[in-house]
Amino acid sequence: MARDRLGSRLGFILLSAGCAIGCGNVWKFPWMAGQYGGGAFVVLYLIFLVILGLPVMLTEFAVGRASQQSPVKAYQKLEKPGQKWHIHGYVSLVANFLLMMFYTSVTGWMIHYFVSFVKGDMTGISNEASASLFGNMLSNPAIMVGFMAVVVVLGFLVLSFGVQKGLERVTKYMMLALMALIVILAVNSFTLSGAKEGLTFYLKPDFSKIDGNVIVGAMNQAFFTLSLGIGSMAIFGSYLGKDRSLLGESVNIIALDTFVAIFAGLIIFPACFTFDVEPGAGPSLLFVAMAKVFNNMDGGRIWGSLFFLFMTFAAMSTIIAVFENILACVSELTGWSRKKTCLICGAALLVLSLPCALGFNLLSGFVPFNSGSSFLDLWDFLVSYCALPLGSLCYVLFVTRKKGWGFDNFLNEVNAGKGMKIGKWIRPYMAYVLPLIIIALFLVGISTFPFTDNFTIWGWIKGLF
Repeated sequence: MARDRLGSRLGFILLSAGCAIGCGNVWKFPWMAGQYGGGAFVVLYLIFLVILGLPVMLTEFAVGRASQQSPVKAYQKLEKPGQKWHIHGYVSLVANFLLMMFYTSVTGWMIHYFVSFVKGDMTGISNEASASLFGNMLSNPAIMVGFMAVVVVLGFLVLSFGVQKGLERVTKYMMLALMALIVILAVNSFTLSGAKEGLTFYLKPDFSKIDGNVIVGAMNQAFFTLSLGIGSMAIFGSYLGKDRSLLGESVNIIALDTFVAIFAGLIIFPACFTFDVEPGAGPSLLFVAMAKVFNNMDGGRIWGSLFFLFMTFAAMSTIIAVFENILACVSELTGWSRKKTCLICGAALLVLSLPCALGFNLLSGFVPFNSGSSFLDLWDFLVSYCALPLGSLCYVLFVTRKKGWGFDNFLNEVNAGKGMKIGKWIRPYMAYVLPLIIIALFLVGISTFPFTDNFTIWGWIKGLF
């Protein structure tokens, strides 16, 4: 059977960027920038995006395009007889399912807030009522399961029409609309009274605020924002021809990803300083704090609707991209048709996503880590702290080791076609430095993770001395 192909280079760039652009850009990046002092964090993030994110992205694209297979089969095509690299392919498929088991619920939150703003339920109310909306949503099983189901059905419905007619066509329009919305929202934020103060906080680096936590936070955000390590980029590489080199395409994708993350801050921080919202509010910044902003803003119903429509597009672009990864893997393993795979995988994800959707209400008694944690935190830990860094390490080692695919094969694949090239000079960095950085990030993440209210591995180690 002939391999599916994307219809255009723009389609590939927007699809891959759409996979990278998601909650990590428009939700996590702004609140991390707020907590870690603004401009200095942004500068470090941009540096680490280039030295960490770009080379790992190249490994996924190269493996996907060279193999012309889904992540679950790619290693088998490229590895030498008797090698076991392909085990990571199956782990990647499991990780994609785990990611979607909580991402579908979070995306459902975006859609719920969008619908509520359109209906006028989020504006013209007291600040106390506005602050309680998020908790009320989480505690309502019907809302949580209902909007999660909408996300799953919409995603697989789009993909049932195929790569070009479904995946590429819908994602292209959605991404172009996202870009337009984010510019409109940013221009509106520039007109607010607190715009100058907010932009100064966000864009003017104060390097005195840099410490170990800021550096590690920026490294983690730069690494994880692209969702690397579980084959999410490799699948689009497998749909790509060899007319363009992979370095140039990767730079374009990272530029789009960065554009959205930076502009999300341009929207949020002027609003925070205008309406006296703490920029370091943490994970609640998007839902609780921004709902308060739009509740107090002239025309808040319209601007809130546009903001959460933008958020929905960002999250759905990732949903559709990862769903496609799952579909491609399952289809290659089973030989099922696309429509049959959509139906079965959709039904499976509806069931598998229920624990997260119900983890804040009917199943709230399950507390895997510190107080207040839920199924969402467990799935996020397994993906963000384990699957992404270890999967990225696997890709890097596979393309740089003689007992893997080999660096020469990787370099030839990356440089095939017109566009920017890389030279052999990068081999020592990718073969030795980059793996050490990834291992360090993994160890720091695990050692500082709050497994209980009073226990981290790092705290336990310090207590020994």
